[in-house]
Amino acid sequence: MQTYLFLGIAILGEVIATSALKASAGFTQLVPSVIVALGYLVAFYFLSLTLKVMPVGIAYGVWSGAGIILVSGIGWALFGQRLDAWGAIGIGFILLGVLIVNLLSKTTMH
Repeated sequence: MQTYLFLGIAILGEVIATSALKASAGFTQLVPSVIVALGYLVAFYFLSLTLKVMPVGIAYGVWSGAGIILVSGIGWALFGQRLDAWGAIGIGFILLGVLIVNLLSKTTMH
């Protein structure tokens, strides 16, 4: 269970950092730039802890897939970015893939 907590923290750190990239304006704004750096530091540290137990392909797939879904939601909610039908379908497939790996696959832990 601790492995999933670490993976969740890694995902959250990556989502915060990626979302702050837009506000950093190419690293010209100090506070958002610091948030980006700290967010990625947290993300990679906790991802490295996750990789002690979970195979890298599974951990990275879940990390990146969940990140895509969450950042897309933040883009919609905070930045007014819209997806067309095909974009929404594609993200739906990513969500389905993350769920299949976590709920059905036996390869998530060593």
